[in-house]
Amino acid sequence: MFEHIVLLKLKSDVPADRQEEAVKLAQAFKGAIPGIVDLSAGINVTEEAEHMQGYTLGIRVTFENRQACRDYIQHPLHQNLLQSIGPLVEGIVVMDYPIA
Repeated sequence: MFEHIVLLKLKSDVPADRQEEAVKLAQAFKGAIPGIVDLSAGINVTEEAEHMQGYTLGIRVTFENRQACRDYIQHPLHQNLLQSIGPLVEGIVVMDYPIA
């Protein structure tokens, strides 16, 4: 399996309803994009504010394999999410790694 983690730093003026909309768009991937084994997405509610570094939205997707992750990047639903939230994002961290 293959893990894909994305942390998004949204602009400070992005309202909560737009943040929740992004979460819902990401959650819609599960069952709709081939190769996804598990997915979670949510707004950062950590109490460790000193470690947030402004990152407000997290998405974790577990894929069957690395190729499924590659295919997901080009999938229309993923591209729709990018178009929808792209203008709201001021920073992004992506981490991918194989899991046993």
